[in-house]
Amino acid sequence: MDRPMTMKVEPMSLHHLDAILSLERSAFAIPWSRGMFEEELKNPLARYYVLQLESQVVGYAGMWVVLNEGHITNIAVAPSNRRMGIGKRLLEHLLGEGEKMGVDSFTLEVRKSNGAALALYGSCGFVPAGIRKKYYSDNGEDAVIMWRNHG
Repeated sequence: MDRPMTMKVEPMSLHHLDAILSLERSAFAIPWSRGMFEEELKNPLARYYVLQLESQVVGYAGMWVVLNEGHITNIAVAPSNRRMGIGKRLLEHLLGEGEKMGVDSFTLEVRKSNGAALALYGSCGFVPAGIRKKYYSDNGEDAVIMWRNHG
């Protein structure tokens, strides 16, 4: 009988960066650099987490916490591990951690064409609130601004 795979979410640290950079290149048209992640890990406003499946990093998520708002900066899942609930688990972790810090509203931007991400965010209570025209520099695509509010 197969045992279930173990998923573990933990704070991102420098030792995760090689795996994160590989994942980043496979997930995004405009991947972040090592330096960008190193700066984020030093940023007192930033909170980043990795999800490990059987001790392999297969996803990560991050946000900035400014007063009572959480701005979700990134959620990425390795292409070979998508549709397994990893993105949702990471998003729920961010929301829970933010709420522990007093965050009562969360926001993010997502590509207008990213139906899977729009569905994920919608399933967690995010609603579209506007459009950022030509937000993405690789192709000029618009971003949908989404918010999730409490209280």
